[in-house]
Amino acid sequence: MSLGSMSRDPANSGAVRVAVILAGGLGTRLRPALANCPKVLAPVAGRPFLAYLLDQFLAAGVEKVVLCTGHQGEQLRAAFGDRYRTLALHYSHETGPLGTAGALRLAVPLLDGDPVLAANGDAYCDADLSEFVRAHQTHAADAAASLLVTWVDDTARYGTVEFDDAGNVTAFREKTGGAVPGWINAGMYLLSQRLLMSVPPEQPVSIERDVFPAWVGRGLRAHPVRAPFIDIGTPESYAQAETFLARHGSSKQTGG
Repeated sequence: MSLGSMSRDPANSGAVRVAVILAGGLGTRLRPALANCPKVLAPVAGRPFLAYLLDQFLAAGVEKVVLCTGHQGEQLRAAFGDRYRTLALHYSHETGPLGTAGALRLAVPLLDGDPVLAANGDAYCDADLSEFVRAHQTHAADAAASLLVTWVDDTARYGTVEFDDAGNVTAFREKTGGAVPGWINAGMYLLSQRLLMSVPPEQPVSIERDVFPAWVGRGLRAHPVRAPFIDIGTPESYAQAETFLARHGSSKQTGG
């Protein structure tokens, strides 16, 4: 069954078959804490960080994952190959930096569904992905994309997302450096093919800075959750990852 048919099959409501992970970032801020390897391969309790994301997708019923690779992408393929447990793994490799949206646009031929579940490879939100999918399905006729957003007590490192009572995104705010609470982008999205195809091919484009702001008022929705969240983008947050994932990682549920 394709992603495009999932909303027409009530028995599979809340299920998603195909996902894509953005795994091509340079990881410049994390380099002091890592050996010469991609961020998604950063070891956490003896396992690559990416394995925890793959476990989360397995727990949600995903069957196929496309990995968008770039810098040191050959290490990723060597580490994971074509299969992780029951997940089929495919690779979309950029030869030059394309940005988050550009990488997704390059991977479109492998993304056989509508919508597409997409995730940043350096963040983990312990949210109910099936509920996220069901919420998107409710508005699938007019939703260009749904963003998983989570509440944090300190938004200093992040931009914030604003949305109305109906869940329509109204604004993105750049990071201010102020230690104030708010809703942030949790780095997980359900993206329609029409949004993906609107991205210019073979050009560097950021989904956060270029695509999402342009789609405000055109079917961009927020799915708010108050769920534990971490990203490993800095040495400080990476140092917290082992404790966080021991408590919240899906591997505790899938036997990893």
